[in-house]
Amino acid sequence: MSSQAATRSQMSPQTQPGYRSALFARYGESILVYVCFALFVVVIGLPFYFIFVSSITPSTELFNVPPTYWPSIPTLDNYARMVESIPFLTYFRNSVIFGVGSSAVSVIAAGMAAYALARIRFPGSNIIYLALILSVALPQIAVLVPMFQTFNTFRLVNTHHGLIIMMSSLMLPFTIMTLVSFIKQVPAEIEEAAYIDGATTVQIILRVLLPLIRPALFTMFLINFIISWNELLYPLVFAHNVDTKTLSVGLTELTDPGSTYTKPWDMMSALSVFMIVPVLLIILFGQRMIISGLARGALK
Repeated sequence: MSSQAATRSQMSPQTQPGYRSALFARYGESILVYVCFALFVVVIGLPFYFIFVSSITPSTELFNVPPTYWPSIPTLDNYARMVESIPFLTYFRNSVIFGVGSSAVSVIAAGMAAYALARIRFPGSNIIYLALILSVALPQIAVLVPMFQTFNTFRLVNTHHGLIIMMSSLMLPFTIMTLVSFIKQVPAEIEEAAYIDGATTVQIILRVLLPLIRPALFTMFLINFIISWNELLYPLVFAHNVDTKTLSVGLTELTDPGSTYTKPWDMMSALSVFMIVPVLLIILFGQRMIISGLARGALK
């Protein structure tokens, strides 16, 4: 027995029985989380990687078998041909106008409607709120024809303000529901105290409520901008002129007479990179505000 005890005492801590099991019990959960996160990043990042690689790969190498995971000679020729194939700068300007305008109008209109639903009790308010919830589940294609007929009657087709009104109306229900939950988190006693001090409704909204829900407004603005920036169906149907078409519509117009394939995937990948970059920049610089806004809404 004494010899066994002496042998154990001479063993290093790393070789003693139970050390590995204790180490795994302590760090195993963290290791599992990091492994799952790494797998998630790989699965999410692979499409973006192949889009970028395809944008700098010569068309002669794009469909090689077996496929290449990095071009032998990277080139920017795909970007140059893409810019020449469509009026890129015009489409980019239209996308910015469409995205910023739709996001701003939807957030402003939804903010006023959300305040009314959250603070003012009137007959039918619950029915209106239920109708908003049901409208979110309505497929976009179901309202496409009547909306086009209505907009065509009022001469809003092929106009920037028509596209902004149309896209804003589509994003209003979800934006209103989100902002209602944020406004309800603000204690009504704060507004009542402001009323007692002599503040008007407009002053209360601008000086009391607005600073408290600013993260929510900013979060919804960014989310709506991303939705509008990537929207294809409605700009494709409601914008027929070069002055109103967006970059998403430009993806469908890219052509290459010299290509042996149905679509110029190299130029489409180049345009996709241009469309992804603004969204990535928005997420990188606004991630703290987005997380703060979503977290406050989840902790209601």
